[in-house]
Amino acid sequence: MTTAGRSPALKKMFAIIAGLLVIAFCIAACATSRAGYETAPYTVIRADGDFEIREYPELKIATTARAGDNSSFMRLFRYIDGGNVAKEKIAMTTPVFMVDGKMAFVVPEKHQAATPAPTSAQVMVNTMKAQRVAVLRFSGTRTKDSEPQALAKLKAWMQANKLTEVGAPFSAYYDPPWTPGFMRRNEVLVPMRGEP
Repeated sequence: MTTAGRSPALKKMFAIIAGLLVIAFCIAACATSRAGYETAPYTVIRADGDFEIREYPELKIATTARAGDNSSFMRLFRYIDGGNVAKEKIAMTTPVFMVDGKMAFVVPEKHQAATPAPTSAQVMVNTMKAQRVAVLRFSGTRTKDSEPQALAKLKAWMQANKLTEVGAPFSAYYDPPWTPGFMRRNEVLVPMRGEP
């Protein structure tokens, strides 16, 4: 085979290798983006595959009404980016909770005792009470069906394990929007009563 004959094959091979390296870099960047944030603390009481029973302590959360667009996230982001009476930057945390029709950021440990008040009337600082919850972790891009399907699975697992639901379900999302669906950590959570 002549050198000219090998050149297109070598170019194709280098293009494939370069593409694989770019994909590997993107996957690594997405995987480490979640790891760089403080996560709301909890204790696992029981684990069963993708199902868990957890104890959450009382948490301070910054909340705003959920909207169909990106405005809810941006209101909370402005609050942690200095849109508070202390004009202080507050570290981003995971997860973002969707609870009672609101989007909520967990206030980091450093600010739990003295949380700066928001300057926007659309953002509130509230307390999420300490609670025991049943949890199902699932991956994928958020769709109108993904959360209800995960919740149905969680409730079936709770029923099979004789666990009593005592509050409204809520959800948690751990990853930025550019994370590929198969790498995303999503959860549905149901407040519960009783022993695991």
